[in-house]
Amino acid sequence: MRSIWKGTITFGMVALPVDLYAATEDQGPGLHLVHAADGGRVRHKRVCELDGQQLTADETAHGWQTPDGHTIVLTDDDLNALPLPTKRTIEVLGFIDTGDVDPLLYARPYWIGASTAAAQRPYALLVEALSRTGRLGVAKLALRSRERLAVLRPRNGILVCQTLRWPEEIRDPGDLASPAPTTERELELAELLIGEMAGVEVEDLHDEYTTALNVLVDTLASGVRAVPPPEPAPVEDLMAALEASVQRARQARSTT
Repeated sequence: MRSIWKGTITFGMVALPVDLYAATEDQGPGLHLVHAADGGRVRHKRVCELDGQQLTADETAHGWQTPDGHTIVLTDDDLNALPLPTKRTIEVLGFIDTGDVDPLLYARPYWIGASTAAAQRPYALLVEALSRTGRLGVAKLALRSRERLAVLRPRNGILVCQTLRWPEEIRDPGDLASPAPTTERELELAELLIGEMAGVEVEDLHDEYTTALNVLVDTLASGVRAVPPPEPAPVEDLMAALEASVQRARQARSTT
């Protein structure tokens, strides 16, 4: 893994030099955007809208538009001079319980590694202390041209930095809650079904989209037209569907 950020975690008077590494990677089937008429690849190019000139990556920079419409060009050197403490420091602002973070706020996880030999002991101390207290460290850091809210948490002896969305980035869902009433018997059956279906080995689950895409491509390549799978029929009798679901879940559990 290659470090994407270098800096220092501070909690109280303790300073811990660290490196951040991406903890996840996107995996997909590798579909390309093509011209539907002839299958030619469609390429995205950097073109200046003022003079139509095609640009290389070295010829581009970041821009900030002022209220009066002017654009201020910011180079990498300008951004490196940004007077922001979190550019090189993850300051732990405090500690909270895991349940105090709304799951909607969670963004991307990063592995944290101690960057020096002297950092190993405070690293191990922070991981163990968080594990024993069950708390999360709340911090801020500047990452990828933005200051982000984050929590620090332990995972199998390794420190994880989980970036969070700012609360104002969560959209108001409006009136999406259902006004439909439920009966006590329906709730009892739903709770029974949840109990019968308890326990899922997430590690055993895999993305089946790529497999299905390979089947689709083979089908199309053989000259056969693909047929969409049938959509689930809408439930007309909720009680009957719940009772049948409980029975099927019990049968499935008895065979495992």
